[in-house]
Amino acid sequence: MRYFFHIGYHGYQYRGWQRQAGVVSVQEVLENALARILKTPVTVVGCGRTDAQVNASQYFFHIDVEETWDFDLLFRLNKVLPDSIAIFDIIPVQDNQHARFGATQRTYDYFIHTYKDPFLSTMSAFYLLKDLDLQQMKAAVALFPKYTNYHGFCRSPEKHNSTICLVSSATLYMDANGDRLRFKISANRFLKAMIRILTGKLLEIGRGEFTVEQLEHCLRTGEHPPTIIPAHPQGLYLSKITYPFLDMPARNNFIHMPGNGEKNWIAV
Repeated sequence: MRYFFHIGYHGYQYRGWQRQAGVVSVQEVLENALARILKTPVTVVGCGRTDAQVNASQYFFHIDVEETWDFDLLFRLNKVLPDSIAIFDIIPVQDNQHARFGATQRTYDYFIHTYKDPFLSTMSAFYLLKDLDLQQMKAAVALFPKYTNYHGFCRSPEKHNSTICLVSSATLYMDANGDRLRFKISANRFLKAMIRILTGKLLEIGRGEFTVEQLEHCLRTGEHPPTIIPAHPQGLYLSKITYPFLDMPARNNFIHMPGNGEKNWIAV
């Protein structure tokens, strides 16, 4: 039998989702907890890979088991897992429904605060900036759904079979005080470090160090910009995964997201 697990995690203390030798990953912690409770080795298949220190306010993985459990696995898992990982739902699905390959859309949010705040330091990216040109940044964000080849904004394009990404929406927000920013983007897929690279370029545009025209040239031609400096990892959240057979609202009320809800963010 196959089960989908709906989870969220604060990724600051992990070296990303994927299990790797010699470091602590979210996948390893989950597999160890499941093996301990189910008393058998367990392999979890995630909906995607997040980099070191990147967060997920909505994430799905699946496992296959020969026999179902006869106890409250949701309760037991949340009891043994660290505070940085939460299990929201366990959902029985058909055996051909895949956590990674079945997803049709992924949404990420990137949060920035422009003032020093010890309570946001591991949950949002700190950039001490003033007088960003938000209108130029907005013009740049509006380009993303118009282009499909993101070769120029991938750290390792040669590792991908394709650099085509179908961006369905992209929006720049600020909070009511004007000192925190949020970049939200949805697509069928994303390339390695793509969103952090795009965010880095948006900040350069806001500072006048890169232009909207240069950004569009790279999107149109697939050329790399002269420099690639990804934005800090802790500002990035995988925030929504959509399947044809499963479209659950994100459990943001259970994750302390920067901004505390949609109503505090105003589209630029």
